[in-house]
Amino acid sequence: MSSGAQGLSPSPLPPDPNFKITTHLQLPQAGPAGRPRATIVRVPAGALQNVYSRDEVRRMLDVTERRIRSWEEEGLIPRLGSYTFADLLALRTLVRLRQDGISPTRIRKAVSALRDKLGSVSDPLKELKIFAVGKRIAVQVEGARMEPVSGQLLLDFDREELHKMLSFPRQPKAAQGKSAEAAREFEASLWFAKALDLEQVGAPLDQVIEAYQKAIELDPLSAGALVNLGTIHFHLRHWSEAEKFYRLAIEADPGYALAHFNLGNLYDEKSDRSQALLHYLMAIRLNPAYADAHYNLALLYQASGQLLRAVRHWKTYLKLDSGSRWASIARQELEKLRRATIVAGSKPQGPRAGSVS
Repeated sequence: MSSGAQGLSPSPLPPDPNFKITTHLQLPQAGPAGRPRATIVRVPAGALQNVYSRDEVRRMLDVTERRIRSWEEEGLIPRLGSYTFADLLALRTLVRLRQDGISPTRIRKAVSALRDKLGSVSDPLKELKIFAVGKRIAVQVEGARMEPVSGQLLLDFDREELHKMLSFPRQPKAAQGKSAEAAREFEASLWFAKALDLEQVGAPLDQVIEAYQKAIELDPLSAGALVNLGTIHFHLRHWSEAEKFYRLAIEADPGYALAHFNLGNLYDEKSDRSQALLHYLMAIRLNPAYADAHYNLALLYQASGQLLRAVRHWKTYLKLDSGSRWASIARQELEKLRRATIVAGSKPQGPRAGSVS
């Protein structure tokens, strides 16, 4: 790992017009030579986001496969092989309700009642804020709290009183603290989802930033919100702010390959290729199948004359992504290296460092 960083030339490398800064949204923009260049990665929303596997969902929510299957069999959630962020919200609601002692039968009755009473709501677990008040289920509808089955309105307690109810005084102090933390994390996830929605509809930037900031205030370890705030500042060319949020995301989740990848892009934008290399290497160490990181590493090594390493990362990239427009660029770069090797090999004493097997 470290040998790659030491191999770079100490002098700054010139910008490469093909340098790939990718995004799930794939918003191309022109590079220095007019060639397509994509934007930096953000944590996306809706259909544009990456989906999560069942293994990832179980790990993120600390829930067993047996529990998920039981919820599917009880009709609380559909049987899925992969999950969007909205699906995660529904699952997190179920997890919280079960942790608060609400039985699956009562949850199913509440969800069914909400579908009947609110015709415009097709999936209450995704679209409504449902939570436990003591041993009862409550739902937030148009600013008021109600009991789903009876439709009875609940008293609108202020934040302090609601916190006392959610804590349930008869619980041990440790359990009260856990309930409060769970409530904050859930509220943070709602603010994060709201920020994503605001971005999707093109809301004013200050509203988007405010929503992400509220998510972080409630949950300082919300790595997704931190990454997206960093990306907003990246596009505003606020380099120090972008770097601050990317580093906070790494502190919150040291295994977050996306944060390292974005930080590498930021350093490249600042012409600090040594630091860019370091964070791309960290990204593929955390996720060896991170195709975009292999792409940018190939360009870095190629620009610094480390051709064998460049070839290795080009080939790895093409194994991971063989059909995109970026793959055609990768093949072109590999062909350039092949031709350069042939020319170098025809000379009586060609440099061995440039040879490509």
